[in-house]
Amino acid sequence: MEIAVLGGGNGSVAAAVDLTEQGHSVRFWRRDGAAQTALQAQDNTLTLKDSNGSRPVRIAVVTADIAAAVMGAALILCPTPANAQEDIAAALAPHLRDGQVIFMPPGSFGAFVMARIVRQAGNSADLSWAEAGTLPYLTRRHGDEVAITTRASRLPTGVFPLRNAGHAHAVLAQAYPSVEPCGDALSGALMNAGPIIHPPLVLMNAGPIEHFDHWDIHNEGTQPAIRRVTTRLDAERIAVRERLGYGAPHFPLADHYETSDWMYGNLAHDKLVDSGDWREHLVLTEHRYMLEDVGIGLAFLVSVADWAGVPAPVATGLLALGSAVCDTCFRRQGRVLDGLGFAEHTPETLQAILTEGFT
Repeated sequence: MEIAVLGGGNGSVAAAVDLTEQGHSVRFWRRDGAAQTALQAQDNTLTLKDSNGSRPVRIAVVTADIAAAVMGAALILCPTPANAQEDIAAALAPHLRDGQVIFMPPGSFGAFVMARIVRQAGNSADLSWAEAGTLPYLTRRHGDEVAITTRASRLPTGVFPLRNAGHAHAVLAQAYPSVEPCGDALSGALMNAGPIIHPPLVLMNAGPIEHFDHWDIHNEGTQPAIRRVTTRLDAERIAVRERLGYGAPHFPLADHYETSDWMYGNLAHDKLVDSGDWREHLVLTEHRYMLEDVGIGLAFLVSVADWAGVPAPVATGLLALGSAVCDTCFRRQGRVLDGLGFAEHTPETLQAILTEGFT
């Protein structure tokens, strides 16, 4: 299958090499011209390291031309931070064509956000926008080596508009057989694990993170007190899903630590800790755990909870703490329903939009 992979972060690089090794024809778009040129200079080749060892993988095309990257691609993969979605959508708008599937794992309701930008730019193509609950990989890049600790075994994914779900899932399954339907794009957004797992870890470890040069939030940073907060926060997410009529499975985050039922399967947390790849230098005011998972994902969850009439004291408190740490107000500046023009809709009218798309 022809696949375009957009972005240059850990998830994008992992997808480019992993999908190439699966036999797909991958066109890897890098907005960073210097990084793109550097990769081309080494014959588009990176080293993939996983449980099967290390081996070189050559990506078919590396380009800074987004039109060339997405032309004819059945699947366009965009695992970039949510705060890059608006710019990427604007760049994509002139080039998308009927039938293409654009996949954001995860999305923070980026499926709707990007679709609206493309439509407002005048592109009326029949497109399918999908978003999953997490990245397909636990992964980190170290120079020219891409380390994949584990791959997702279950990827609950919502589609906008929902009427295109059959087509979207048929395309997605060719690249990621672990993808499973979870309804519309809002359901997909409310599966996003990042705003549940990362805000307690970074905010309740803020002192050690700023004191030590390197800190592993998933190892010594994951303590029983923090787990209890995460469990309460996740219960609020699930309560929102239930209020809006989304059924199980809700993929409770506790399963990530305790069972084989979560998105990365059994022992994923142990593998993550054992890898040592998450012992890293974190700058709280710059890291995506704060700017994306708190500033966008958690702000979105709080706004949906308010709109649905679901109490969310833990989410609201963590959002206030994150705003204070970053000296801003994520509740006003983050991704919220007011800014998306949804706050005045009832759940029924919103569901109609999510099902049929723009009319």
